[in-house]
Amino acid sequence: MYPKIDFIYLSEPDMIEAGVLDAARCVNVCEETFSLLGKGDYLMGGANHNSHGMNIVFPKTSPFPNMPVAGPDRRFAAMPGYLGGRFDVCGNKWYGSNHANAEKGLPRSILTMMLNDKDTGAPLALMSANLLSAARTGAVPGVAAKHLANADAKTVSVVGCGPINKACFVAIMTQLKSVTKVVCFDLFQEKADEFAQWASETYQIEAVGVNEAEFGFRDADVITVAASRLKPLHFKDEWIKTGATILVSGPVNTEESFLTSAKIVYDHTALHEAYVEDAIGSGDKEAYYNGVIGGPFYRLIDAGKLPALTESTGLGDVVNDAKPGRVNKAERVIFIACGMSVFDISWGYELMQTARERGIGQQLNLWDKPSQA
Repeated sequence: MYPKIDFIYLSEPDMIEAGVLDAARCVNVCEETFSLLGKGDYLMGGANHNSHGMNIVFPKTSPFPNMPVAGPDRRFAAMPGYLGGRFDVCGNKWYGSNHANAEKGLPRSILTMMLNDKDTGAPLALMSANLLSAARTGAVPGVAAKHLANADAKTVSVVGCGPINKACFVAIMTQLKSVTKVVCFDLFQEKADEFAQWASETYQIEAVGVNEAEFGFRDADVITVAASRLKPLHFKDEWIKTGATILVSGPVNTEESFLTSAKIVYDHTALHEAYVEDAIGSGDKEAYYNGVIGGPFYRLIDAGKLPALTESTGLGDVVNDAKPGRVNKAERVIFIACGMSVFDISWGYELMQTARERGIGQQLNLWDKPSQA
């Protein structure tokens, strides 16, 4: 009871105990989140309520010896949001990223998540968020696979064999029950082979590792792309078979003929409108487009070769049956996911509730009585 404020702290082991690795459950929560997005029952940052977040990006040089300078994947970001429905909560994901972390035995990004009471602002939970973020990132294409892929898909291709695409593959496999083969592509053959061995042992299916992009795209029924932002991949129209579904969670480049002939479904069209607004506001729209997943699509929209985002389809529209997704088995579908803080909020809320029910985590006290009330 107020004015005393306690909140729960969940370490990474606590998050695992609460079920952060339960991919099927995470897909269900993210599907529920897409439904709320489609209805508009959410808010994110910025005047348009759709900003992906606020970034600290470091300069190339600095006269101050302690100020960080630019480096690969080096930034800080705050991603606030509110999600309605049964969640009805505010939250913020905060993370720092630096490619050089690997030299210290650390992941590229280190993330935490805070959930807050929507009325008072009081903290409800502080939690480790690396696994949370990876799980919801994977679950988003899992929802897309459920609604956009052919249910009898036999072959999945994993393009980029890092931890994010492992989460994507795990989520996809909870939805597609006919898969018998996975092709694992990475620029480094040993990473591709390692992923293939894990997939074979985990799912008892045929798995092969390759390091040529063509073999990672050609003849696959479902392709999940989450490769490095430092080396965006290029694939050719002719590699993509009839009826294929491409689930894009990382930057790619391809031929205009594919993008203008495939069915395009965005995670949330309003989010992409916000990216375009930011690109215009940056003063160098082309450079901005180069740095975001939707860049190739935005260029074609600007050129009048793709429908405007306001006329396009978001996955929430498909989940809510407001617009069609896949309309036939032969259609080639590409799904574009850029990530939204509301998914971290919904999955974090779900795990917080489980932790409370099971007595997981550590109770922390903010104050018994505020000194400045």
